[in-house]
Amino acid sequence: MYSIYKVPGYILCLMGGFFLSWGGFLIRKFEGADIWQILFWRALFFSLTLIIFLYLNYRKDTFLIIKKSGFSAFLAGILMSTSFVAYIVAMTETSVANVVFIISTQTIFLALFGYLFLKEKISFKTLISIILAVIGIVVMVGDSFSAGSLRGDLIALLIPINFAVLILIIRKYPNVDLVPALLYSGLLACLYGYFASKTIIVSLNDIYIAFLLGTFQHSFGFIAVTIGARTTPAVLVGILMLSETLFAPFWVWMFLNETPPMSVFAGGTLIIIAVIIKSLDHKYSKVS
Repeated sequence: MYSIYKVPGYILCLMGGFFLSWGGFLIRKFEGADIWQILFWRALFFSLTLIIFLYLNYRKDTFLIIKKSGFSAFLAGILMSTSFVAYIVAMTETSVANVVFIISTQTIFLALFGYLFLKEKISFKTLISIILAVIGIVVMVGDSFSAGSLRGDLIALLIPINFAVLILIIRKYPNVDLVPALLYSGLLACLYGYFASKTIIVSLNDIYIAFLLGTFQHSFGFIAVTIGARTTPAVLVGILMLSETLFAPFWVWMFLNETPPMSVFAGGTLIIIAVIIKSLDHKYSKVS
């Protein structure tokens, strides 16, 4: 299993974005499971996959590694678990394109929060990227307001905001191991889904879709990004992760004929340009 650490970081980041891009398509393939059932089964398979991954890497030291991650990893897990809930709710209430474009603003929120809470300077390029991203979100949300999917867009906004707060925690506690934090997030999300759903019994088809969603899309995606980001420059990580943003609307368009209005692509294009400008801001990348 250690061979995954030998794969070049940029390839892992690209693979991570590719795996994560299938989330919207797979959620659309559930037959009868509701939001909380989807959350439970997805989180269950996600957690089991992470436990296997941790064991294959750390063997008898697995529990010690989890224990050593401490409270900061648990706090990070809480933030990520709420993002998992927001992701599924948003995907069921608005278009896949809306969700992934909004999620891609996470680096913009990180710059903004870094300025507000860590007193980090915002360069001219970062300022331009923040303005473009805000305009892009306004364009998308404005259209959603008329289309009735505003709630989904606003819930999707919780994901990049949570991510930015998560990174602030990691900066405060730089020794946080994200893999145990991911495990905490999966277990917590599993509990949310179990207690919020009337029953966890779903069809075999939905269990199969949840397996694909929790194991391949979610686990493999996050593991690849987590490991790949260690050896990949922040500039390149930001750009490579746009593969999720680009592929996700393509899958649902190709296989499910889901075509969002042009305003979504107009706003999404502004967001992508903003993220690229932010990613190419070398000055900030060195700080982070």
